[in-house]
Amino acid sequence: MPTITRTEDLARFCEAAKSHPYVTIDTEFLRERTYWSKLCLIQLAVPPASTAKTPGGEAVLVDPMAEGLSLESLYDLFRHEATVKVFHAARQDLEIFFHDAQIFPTPLFDTQVAAMVCGFGEQVGYETLVRKIARADLDKSSRFTDWSRRPLSDAQAAYALADVTHLRVIYEFLAAELKKTGRDAWLAEELSVLTDPETYITRPEEAWMKVRTRTNSPRFLAILRELARFREAYAQERDIPRSRVYKDDAMIELASTKPLTEADLGKSRLLLREARRGDIANGILAAVKAGMESKDLPQPKGEEPGKPGNAALSDLLRVLLKAKADAAGVAPKLIASSSELDAIATGSRDLPALQGWRAEVFGQDALRLAAGEIALSAKGGAVKVVPVA
Repeated sequence: MPTITRTEDLARFCEAAKSHPYVTIDTEFLRERTYWSKLCLIQLAVPPASTAKTPGGEAVLVDPMAEGLSLESLYDLFRHEATVKVFHAARQDLEIFFHDAQIFPTPLFDTQVAAMVCGFGEQVGYETLVRKIARADLDKSSRFTDWSRRPLSDAQAAYALADVTHLRVIYEFLAAELKKTGRDAWLAEELSVLTDPETYITRPEEAWMKVRTRTNSPRFLAILRELARFREAYAQERDIPRSRVYKDDAMIELASTKPLTEADLGKSRLLLREARRGDIANGILAAVKAGMESKDLPQPKGEEPGKPGNAALSDLLRVLLKAKADAAGVAPKLIASSSELDAIATGSRDLPALQGWRAEVFGQDALRLAAGEIALSAKGGAVKVVPVA
């Protein structure tokens, strides 16, 4: 199985790939011990029966860990707009390339998103699509191996290549389905999020918003904000996982107990031993102090003063969403999340569910239902929209 380790060999393959309508791409990486993903392997494949045209064959492995190997020719292929770059569940792959070279593959096709648009369910896995579309089975025994170790075993290489060879069949099927149903624009809307730099930028000052907590005290949230800010910045600067600084449950405990000294940190039940002294301890104490003294107190997440909830309307919107999703053959969560339905019920209108193709499928009727202009009727197991006179 060919593995590219030299810059000139990768350049030859990528240059030849530009003559094809698409190239399928996947990566293997590690993130258990780092903040940023460590790229360990890249898999590339062009359409079948193209061995004579493409040096190295239809599908190759690229070893980004090989000494002296430059990925610039791959990034040049990413910029080549005549060749579609096909991924499955591309977000983590794109994050790696964006962090490494601030680049996104153009044009992009994500088979997981396309499958959701085509009615294959929510966040459908690659193995499921291989079975349903390519009519093949995958050997997943190498899925959780250490991809940074060399040499790769034959089983690892076979597993990695299967992630791009079957992807060709899946792409061609889904691309044809989208063209037949006229939903190419739907996919383009979804992929615009994946190619937005904001999707991959984590700002330390915003990190607290991703922490789940049941406490809504503004002062507690101010301390939590500062603790999350310090943890994110510390982890990014040293390229270590957030959990190596302190875990979410320890951070929530610290925001509650408000330690002022290292002796106070020693009383924590959840804080790692190494976080009770040195730079991390100093950072924790400074963050707690900043949160205690802050005059800029955050509002509880999801709280909208003056907008009482409407549980009954939320339930009706869920019924409408299920009916509309079934009729369109689209996964419900692709149209609207549960929180968006609740937001519509409380009067919010600046929501993705009310824009673009989602508005056509669901949003317009959701607003009509909220305004009392339509009702829902059940007949023979089907839910129908009924105008209100």
